[in-house]
Amino acid sequence: MNAISMNMVTLFYLVASVCFIQALKGLSSPSTARVGNVFGMSGMAIAVVTTIALMLKLREQLSSGGMGFGLVLLGVVVGGAIGAVAARRVEMTKMPELVAAMHSLIGLAAVCIAIAAVSEPWAFNIAARGAALPFGNRLELFIGTFVGAVTFSGSVIAFGKLAGKYKFRLFQGAPVRYPGQHIINLLVAIAIVALGLMFCFSSGATPAWTPFIVMAALAFVLGVLIIIPIGGADMPVVVSMLNSYSGWAAAGIGFSLNNSMLIIAGSLVGSSGAILSYIMCKAMNRSFFNVILGGFGGEAASTGGGGAQEQRPVKSGSAEDAAFILQNAESVIIVPGYGLAVARAQHTVKELVDKLTEHGVTVRYAIHPVAGRMPGHMNVLLAEAEVPYDQVAEMEDINGEFGQTDVVLVLGANDVVNPAAKDPTSPIAGMPILEAYKARSIIVNKRSMASGYAGLDNDLFYQPNTMMVFGDAKKVIESMVKAVE
Repeated sequence: MNAISMNMVTLFYLVASVCFIQALKGLSSPSTARVGNVFGMSGMAIAVVTTIALMLKLREQLSSGGMGFGLVLLGVVVGGAIGAVAARRVEMTKMPELVAAMHSLIGLAAVCIAIAAVSEPWAFNIAARGAALPFGNRLELFIGTFVGAVTFSGSVIAFGKLAGKYKFRLFQGAPVRYPGQHIINLLVAIAIVALGLMFCFSSGATPAWTPFIVMAALAFVLGVLIIIPIGGADMPVVVSMLNSYSGWAAAGIGFSLNNSMLIIAGSLVGSSGAILSYIMCKAMNRSFFNVILGGFGGEAASTGGGGAQEQRPVKSGSAEDAAFILQNAESVIIVPGYGLAVARAQHTVKELVDKLTEHGVTVRYAIHPVAGRMPGHMNVLLAEAEVPYDQVAEMEDINGEFGQTDVVLVLGANDVVNPAAKDPTSPIAGMPILEAYKARSIIVNKRSMASGYAGLDNDLFYQPNTMMVFGDAKKVIESMVKAVE
């Protein structure tokens, strides 16, 4: 390949990298998220087309029979079709599972590329045909394989826990714990490092396949072991962390292949995923390092399970009662949660808010960082319903206003408004919450009195100024709209 061709490849990769950076910047705010998505799709399109053009130049090295490039195109077509169908069919409530599934594929891809690079390094321009892999490339392939394998198996377990529909114990939301769990994890990790070093320091043109394959197999096992003790309530944090792992796996393979685009894209995903995980840990009062080590979760869920069974009196009312209270208020804050997403009630809520605004009621939305099942879940739902961005406030911006608010309408949210977080003895003590309990009146819409994802009873439901309205969120809000009219 001549110098001009390589310069063009470098230039297009640079443009794609700038698009990815702009995509992350755009996705940091709901008002610029659409533009951020356009930048991201454009950058990926440029990167894919450039890589295909690069492969056309190298097709003779990829396969003497000329089948290598055809298989790549087949993979692009089949994978793109599956992705398009999945994107159109997936429900907003299932987005976390989809994200976990995509992470697993990235990890598996990193492992497969590493195996191919170890088998035929000459095809990737890593070493001459018949020559031994350099030590640096062996180390990079070891790290990429290790992180990719952990990402794949860990994401598969996270997918099962989030889906909550599989009977296999490892896929259930309850944490799986056993004596000596951390010691076993440590021993497996030490074995992986030892085998990886054996592979890295092996000599000769023939790669040391035995330590490499055993190391990869143990990494798959470790991914399972570090995720199964984590309870379902903490799965959003785990998915975010696995997102970071998948990025670092891609970056590691990029170093081995000397592919600057893969390095940059992987680093962006890895670093942004780590930052997001840190933000989520703060929002859930978790330790960032415990997330990395897979040593958290389960305590809250298991401790709080009994509290959900306690029988305590609550005050309930009808949708018409709630509409009367809302219509006669001066200020209302709406707290959307997972129940709103399940019912797909965001458009109906927007209609209710429009009716209340016509009656002179000031309405705002309060968003918790981990409301729903992943960060930004509620923001996306409200944006889909074309809710004005200036009506949507983050937790730190609106918490101080609950004490001066007439009515708070909680729609399907649970743990993020639980006052138990203020109790030092509670399993979720210290978790930042939306302080809805400070409002003059509170209306909570839920299907039942079942506990939230953390498995804890919610003290907010039993306050004297709280009225429970039971039923599907969409049907209840539709009744409120009719009552307001």
